Amino acid sequence: DEVELPNLTVTEPNPSHVMDFRRYASAQVVSFNKLQTDIIRKYSDAPIGHNFMGAFTEFDHYDVSQDLDIATWDNYPIGMLDRDASDVEIKRRYLGIGDPDMQAFHHDLYRTCGQIRNGVDGGRWWVMEQQPGPVNWAPYNPAPDPGAVRFWAWEAFAAGAELVSYFRWRQPSFAQEQMHEALLLPNGEFNEAYHACEQISAELSQFETVANGTPGDVALVFDYESQWAWEIQPQGEDFSYFELVKRFYRALRKKGINVDIIPPRPEAIANHKLIVMPGIFALDDSFIDAVEQSGAIVLAGPRTGSKNKDFQIVEDLPPGPLRHLVDLKITRVESRPPFAPIVIDKERALEGWREFVQPGVDVSELMKSKDGHGALFEHGNTIYVAGRPNTELANHVVAHALDRAGIKSHKLHRDIRMRDNGNIRYIFNYGPEPVDCAQLVNGQKILIGQAVLEPKGVLVVALQN
Repeated sequence: DEVELPNLTVTEPNPSHVMDFRRYASAQVVSFNKLQTDIIRKYSDAPIGHNFMGAFTEFDHYDVSQDLDIATWDNYPIGMLDRDASDVEIKRRYLGIGDPDMQAFHHDLYRTCGQIRNGVDGGRWWVMEQQPGPVNWAPYNPAPDPGAVRFWAWEAFAAGAELVSYFRWRQPSFAQEQMHEALLLPNGEFNEAYHACEQISAELSQFETVANGTPGDVALVFDYESQWAWEIQPQGEDFSYFELVKRFYRALRKKGINVDIIPPRPEAIANHKLIVMPGIFALDDSFIDAVEQSGAIVLAGPRTGSKNKDFQIVEDLPPGPLRHLVDLKITRVESRPPFAPIVIDKERALEGWREFVQPGVDVSELMKSKDGHGALFEHGNTIYVAGRPNTELANHVVAHALDRAGIKSHKLHRDIRMRDNGNIRYIFNYGPEPVDCAQLVNGQKILIGQAVLEPKGVLVVALQN
């Protein structure tokens, strides 16, 4: 009753008003979901799940998950690549397999959602809909590369999925989704994905997979309110919170790191050596206190702590409560077009967003741009990036943070990703050429695949140490 529709204004609506409406709209989804789960629990003790989607942020999935026993999502790697990716080179190289870090990001996000109600040890998550072939809803709908359907299933099991389910069983010959492939062809014959399921089933019987997933040393904070905030007031046409977070996530994945994606809540901090938190628009004192008490290394990125909960610039300037951890003030920000990056050196730069910083006396300036302004700062356990890093800078900053945190990492081939779960190591080759992964095998027992990993291949290794 207190939040009117933020429309029919003379110009753009007040961002504080829009944020309140976004919170209200999200709360309505939470409320309606709870209404349904309460009815089901009255008559049944069966576990309740709901399927979320890729790159969908209209409501807070953490809050909805409070009333679910199982978090699930709909994984369409090729459809998401064509719809969501902005990097043409990534789209070209991974056309038939998907972005190496997009579906993995959602596996990690929804694994956390599955833990909201039941705790880390009791969390459950599934892939409710897995792409089996060309779909019908993306701008273009190419066929998966040979081996891709098997590849995606192992990618999910490596991240701790309890179940992978396919949409759909049989492709219809009529109506809106008749061009969406299935395990069976429209005439009932077996399609390629059916045979992939047979192979996956046989391989799963060879060793024990671990549902839920082994917690990682690194926590990456993803906040739905921050996504709404920077949609409401981007201050730069191409500023995307989701894409900013993914830059850091991709850099961590390139180092072979298991990542836990968490909400900005104090209880989510425990047992992590490194906390990465780019772009959180408003910080709670309780969250910052928990971060400080954890003793973890902190890597914060642009726009972190720049507003309060009422969507106003924080008192005494950004980064707000983060100043308890790093003594600096941000006096000015600028957004820049793609053709005008802030150059630091030959390879590294800030793209699209830059902050002008006044550091305190105990703050170290680790990197400076060519025009003389600080770009990377460090104070105690906290590292601050004063802009949106390009790929090379993100890789450098993440490597430095991992080193500070004492976390072992790897230098992976551009097409290789890996994940350790329990005593099993899973290695994936997203690329078009074979890659020698002997160093990652390191003499351990190979359960599936070969050390020279074929394109779109999966290598599974039993870790004895």
